[in-house]
Amino acid sequence: MGEQLLQLLFSGLTLGSIYSLIALTLVITFNITGILNLAQGEFVVIGALTAVSLKSAGIPMVPAIVISILVVAVLGGILERLTIHQARGASGLTMLIITIGISISLRGMSLLIWGTETYSLPSFTKGGSLILGGAALNSQSIWIFLLAGMTLAGVSAFFRLTFWGKAVKASVLSPTGARLQGINLNTISFLAFVAAGALGAAAGICIAPVTMVTYDMGFMLGVKGFVAAAIGGLSSIGGAVVGGILLGILESYSSGLISSGLKDGISIAILLGVLLIRPEGIIGAIKHRRI
Repeated sequence: MGEQLLQLLFSGLTLGSIYSLIALTLVITFNITGILNLAQGEFVVIGALTAVSLKSAGIPMVPAIVISILVVAVLGGILERLTIHQARGASGLTMLIITIGISISLRGMSLLIWGTETYSLPSFTKGGSLILGGAALNSQSIWIFLLAGMTLAGVSAFFRLTFWGKAVKASVLSPTGARLQGINLNTISFLAFVAAGALGAAAGICIAPVTMVTYDMGFMLGVKGFVAAAIGGLSSIGGAVVGGILLGILESYSSGLISSGLKDGISIAILLGVLLIRPEGIIGAIKHRRI
């Protein structure tokens, strides 16, 4: 029984790290622009599927990863210019609806390009799983942990130590004051979506060796990333990671000890609970946080 519980913990930590990565990109975008980007899950899927296509075309793994991240980063910037930038000044709820439309469009594009087949990538490192306490830890999970940790550390350092990070904070706290200081809010919004695309693609590539990738998996990934962000608070970078880890562990234990059918239901139940207990915390933030 102890080995089973430890195995479920490893699985939960892996899932939680995936959700944390998506939650981090949501929180970063929201903190910079005031927009909750519900198309983030599609960035994850397109990054993974692009890497799969490049690898199948004979391109070595490392260049395929770099090219995929760059492609999705550029895609994020283009979408920001074509949609978010054009609707600047609109309400937060309007922007939310726009990102939902982007998500649906990207899902349709993925279906046309890659079809309904399932894809995967080879593990980044050769060899079997690590055996710890009688439970197996997938070597790819370690890469996911590293990416989540590096993203958290990098984002925290960006906001605390860099000029651009301080400019972003100023833009969120006082858009008018930021403009008077010569800070270009349109450029900040553009770069936020570029970064969201790059981080989403990196997350998708990391999880592709662990889970089979399909064109339509982005929706649930986005929902679970949003749930993780809601647990930790839409303004908290550290809270996004904690929320993702908690969600992943809850899913793992509920599906492993009770029923596998509860896996997605747990996320929806938590989201409904947050909305019922603190609806003003999420809806109010979406309405009023806008640069």
